[in-house]
Amino acid sequence: MTPTETGTRPRVAGERELEILDATLEVLADVGYDLLTMDAVAIRAKASKATLYRRWRGKPELVVAAVTQHHTTATTAPDTGTLRGDLLAAYCGSGGISDPRAQAVLAAVVTAMGRDPEFAEIYRRDFIGPKIAASRGIYERARERGEVHPDADLTILGPSLAGIVLHRAFLLGEAVTPDLVGRVLDEVILPAALHGPARPTD
Repeated sequence: MTPTETGTRPRVAGERELEILDATLEVLADVGYDLLTMDAVAIRAKASKATLYRRWRGKPELVVAAVTQHHTTATTAPDTGTLRGDLLAAYCGSGGISDPRAQAVLAAVVTAMGRDPEFAEIYRRDFIGPKIAASRGIYERARERGEVHPDADLTILGPSLAGIVLHRAFLLGEAVTPDLVGRVLDEVILPAALHGPARPTD
Protein backbone atom coordinates (compact mmCIF):
# COMPACT_ATOMS: atom_id res chain seq x y z
CA MET A 1 0.00 0.00 0.00
CA THR A 2 1.40 3.41 -0.96
CA PRO A 3 1.61 6.46 1.35
CA THR A 4 -1.12 8.09 -0.73
CA GLU A 5 -3.46 5.14 -0.20
CA THR A 6 -2.93 5.18 3.57
CA GLY A 7 -3.74 8.87 3.76
CA THR A 8 -0.34 9.56 5.39
CA ARG A 9 1.61 10.71 2.36
CA PRO A 10 4.61 12.93 3.21
CA ARG A 11 4.06 16.60 2.43
CA VAL A 12 6.35 19.08 0.78
CA ALA A 13 6.58 22.10 3.04
CA GLY A 14 8.56 25.19 3.91
CA GLU A 15 11.16 26.60 1.54
CA ARG A 16 10.95 23.63 -0.81
CA GLU A 17 7.23 24.13 -1.30
CA LEU A 18 7.77 27.82 -2.07
CA GLU A 19 10.47 26.93 -4.62
CA ILE A 20 8.11 24.54 -6.41
CA LEU A 21 5.28 27.07 -6.42
CA ASP A 22 7.58 29.76 -7.78
CA ALA A 23 8.76 27.39 -10.50
CA THR A 24 5.11 26.70 -11.36
CA LEU A 25 4.45 30.41 -11.88
CA GLU A 26 7.54 30.71 -14.08
CA VAL A 27 6.39 27.85 -16.31
CA LEU A 28 2.82 29.17 -16.38
CA ALA A 29 3.98 32.64 -17.44
CA ASP A 30 6.34 31.16 -20.05
CA VAL A 31 4.11 28.61 -21.80
CA GLY A 32 0.55 29.06 -20.50
CA TYR A 33 -1.71 26.61 -18.75
CA ASP A 34 -2.30 24.23 -21.66
CA LEU A 35 1.40 23.49 -22.13
CA LEU A 36 2.27 23.43 -18.45
CA THR A 37 2.95 19.90 -17.25
CA MET A 38 3.95 18.39 -13.94
CA ASP A 39 7.13 17.21 -15.68
CA ALA A 40 7.99 20.75 -16.78
CA VAL A 41 7.48 22.12 -13.28
CA ALA A 42 9.53 19.30 -11.77
CA ILE A 43 12.42 20.07 -14.13
CA ARG A 44 12.23 23.82 -13.43
CA ALA A 45 12.09 23.20 -9.68
CA LYS A 46 14.79 20.49 -9.81
CA ALA A 47 12.41 18.09 -8.12
CA SER A 48 10.96 14.71 -8.98
CA LYS A 49 7.45 14.45 -10.35
CA ALA A 50 6.68 12.10 -7.45
CA THR A 51 7.53 14.93 -5.06
CA LEU A 52 4.89 17.12 -6.70
CA TYR A 53 2.24 14.41 -6.57
CA ARG A 54 2.92 13.83 -2.88
CA ARG A 55 1.69 17.37 -2.26
CA TRP A 56 -0.79 18.18 -5.06
CA ARG A 57 -3.31 15.89 -6.77
CA GLY A 58 -2.60 17.33 -10.20
CA LYS A 59 -2.02 20.36 -12.38
CA PRO A 60 -5.17 22.34 -11.41
CA GLU A 61 -4.40 22.16 -7.68
CA LEU A 62 -0.72 22.98 -8.21
CA VAL A 63 -1.41 26.04 -10.36
CA VAL A 64 -4.07 27.42 -8.04
CA ALA A 65 -1.76 26.90 -5.06
CA ALA A 66 1.03 28.76 -6.87
CA VAL A 67 -1.18 31.72 -7.83
CA THR A 68 -2.65 31.92 -4.33
CA GLN A 69 0.75 31.74 -2.64
CA HIS A 70 2.16 34.46 -4.89
CA HIS A 71 -0.69 36.80 -4.04
CA THR A 72 -0.47 36.00 -0.32
CA THR A 73 3.26 36.60 -0.04
CA ALA A 74 3.32 39.64 -2.30
CA THR A 75 0.62 41.63 -0.60
CA THR A 76 -0.94 42.11 2.79
CA ALA A 77 -4.52 43.02 3.56
CA PRO A 78 -4.48 46.82 3.22
CA ASP A 79 -6.01 49.07 5.85
CA THR A 80 -4.76 52.56 5.11
CA GLY A 81 -7.75 54.39 6.55
CA THR A 82 -9.26 55.42 3.20
CA LEU A 83 -11.00 53.52 0.42
CA ARG A 84 -8.69 55.02 -2.20
CA GLY A 85 -5.59 54.08 -0.25
CA ASP A 86 -6.81 50.54 0.41
CA LEU A 87 -7.64 49.91 -3.25
CA LEU A 88 -4.36 51.35 -4.49
CA ALA A 89 -2.47 49.16 -2.03
CA ALA A 90 -4.47 46.09 -3.04
CA TYR A 91 -4.17 46.53 -6.79
CA CYS A 92 -0.73 48.08 -7.29
CA GLY A 93 2.76 46.82 -6.64
CA SER A 94 4.21 43.33 -6.45
CA GLY A 95 1.54 40.71 -6.98
CA GLY A 96 -1.09 43.33 -7.72
CA ILE A 97 -2.85 44.12 -10.95
CA SER A 98 0.02 46.35 -12.14
CA ASP A 99 2.65 43.61 -11.64
CA PRO A 100 3.76 42.37 -15.13
CA ARG A 101 4.26 38.82 -13.87
CA ALA A 102 0.82 38.82 -12.28
CA GLN A 103 -0.65 39.99 -15.60
CA ALA A 104 1.07 37.17 -17.52
CA VAL A 105 -0.16 34.63 -15.02
CA LEU A 106 -3.68 36.05 -15.11
CA ALA A 107 -3.77 35.86 -18.91
CA ALA A 108 -2.86 32.17 -18.70
CA VAL A 109 -5.42 31.57 -15.96
CA VAL A 110 -8.27 33.22 -17.88
CA THR A 111 -7.51 30.98 -20.87
CA ALA A 112 -7.36 27.92 -18.64
CA MET A 113 -10.71 28.67 -17.02
CA GLY A 114 -12.40 28.60 -20.42
CA ARG A 115 -10.87 25.25 -21.34
CA ASP A 116 -10.63 23.27 -18.11
CA PRO A 117 -13.82 23.14 -16.00
CA GLU A 118 -12.01 21.36 -13.16
CA PHE A 119 -9.40 24.10 -12.98
CA ALA A 120 -12.07 26.81 -13.19
CA GLU A 121 -13.97 25.28 -10.26
CA ILE A 122 -10.86 25.01 -8.08
CA TYR A 123 -9.66 28.51 -9.01
CA ARG A 124 -13.01 30.11 -8.23
CA ARG A 125 -13.21 28.28 -4.90
CA ASP A 126 -9.65 28.67 -3.65
CA PHE A 127 -8.57 32.00 -5.17
CA ILE A 128 -11.46 34.11 -6.40
CA GLY A 129 -13.67 33.33 -3.39
CA PRO A 130 -11.15 34.64 -0.81
CA LYS A 131 -10.36 37.63 -3.06
CA ILE A 132 -14.05 38.58 -3.19
CA ALA A 133 -14.27 38.30 0.59
CA ALA A 134 -11.19 40.50 1.08
CA SER A 135 -12.50 43.10 -1.36
CA ARG A 136 -15.86 43.16 0.38
CA GLY A 137 -14.08 43.77 3.67
CA ILE A 138 -12.37 46.84 2.20
CA TYR A 139 -15.67 48.27 1.00
CA GLU A 140 -17.52 47.46 4.21
CA ARG A 141 -14.89 49.28 6.28
CA ALA A 142 -15.20 52.21 3.90
CA ARG A 143 -18.98 52.14 4.30
CA GLU A 144 -18.56 52.40 8.06
CA ARG A 145 -16.37 55.50 7.51
CA GLY A 146 -19.02 57.07 5.28
CA GLU A 147 -17.08 56.62 2.03
CA VAL A 148 -19.58 54.19 0.52
CA HIS A 149 -23.29 54.93 0.07
CA PRO A 150 -25.57 52.69 2.17
CA ASP A 151 -27.43 51.56 -0.96
CA ALA A 152 -24.34 50.74 -3.04
CA ASP A 153 -24.40 47.14 -4.30
CA LEU A 154 -21.00 45.76 -3.33
CA THR A 155 -21.45 42.72 -5.58
CA ILE A 156 -21.40 45.17 -8.52
CA LEU A 157 -19.04 47.79 -7.12
CA GLY A 158 -16.41 45.40 -5.72
CA PRO A 159 -15.22 43.80 -8.99
CA SER A 160 -15.55 47.01 -11.05
CA LEU A 161 -12.00 48.31 -10.61
CA ALA A 162 -10.38 45.08 -11.76
CA GLY A 163 -12.88 44.73 -14.60
CA ILE A 164 -12.17 48.18 -16.02
CA VAL A 165 -8.40 47.98 -15.65
CA LEU A 166 -8.12 44.47 -17.11
CA HIS A 167 -10.34 45.46 -20.03
CA ARG A 168 -7.93 48.27 -20.84
CA ALA A 169 -4.94 45.96 -20.43
CA PHE A 170 -6.05 42.85 -22.30
CA LEU A 171 -8.40 44.29 -24.92
CA LEU A 172 -6.99 47.79 -25.51
CA GLY A 173 -3.33 46.96 -24.91
CA GLU A 174 -2.83 49.74 -22.38
CA ALA A 175 -0.07 49.43 -19.80
CA VAL A 176 -1.37 48.95 -16.27
CA THR A 177 0.23 51.53 -14.01
CA PRO A 178 -0.60 53.00 -10.60
CA ASP A 179 -1.57 56.18 -12.47
CA LEU A 180 -4.15 54.29 -14.53
CA VAL A 181 -5.55 52.59 -11.44
CA GLY A 182 -5.72 55.96 -9.68
CA ARG A 183 -7.58 57.57 -12.58
CA VAL A 184 -10.14 54.78 -12.70
CA LEU A 185 -10.61 55.14 -8.96
CA ASP A 186 -11.04 58.91 -9.09
CA GLU A 187 -13.26 59.07 -12.16
CA VAL A 188 -15.42 55.97 -11.75
CA ILE A 189 -15.12 53.87 -8.60
CA LEU A 190 -14.96 56.46 -5.82
CA PRO A 191 -17.79 58.67 -7.20
CA ALA A 192 -19.98 55.59 -7.68
CA ALA A 193 -19.19 54.38 -4.18
CA LEU A 194 -19.99 57.70 -2.57
CA HIS A 195 -23.15 58.59 -4.45
CA GLY A 196 -24.69 55.14 -4.74
CA PRO A 197 -27.09 53.93 -7.44
CA ALA A 198 -28.81 56.40 -9.72
CA ARG A 199 -32.50 56.88 -9.10
CA PRO A 200 -34.66 56.27 -12.16
CA THR A 201 -36.64 59.25 -13.33
CA ASP A 202 -40.15 59.06 -14.79
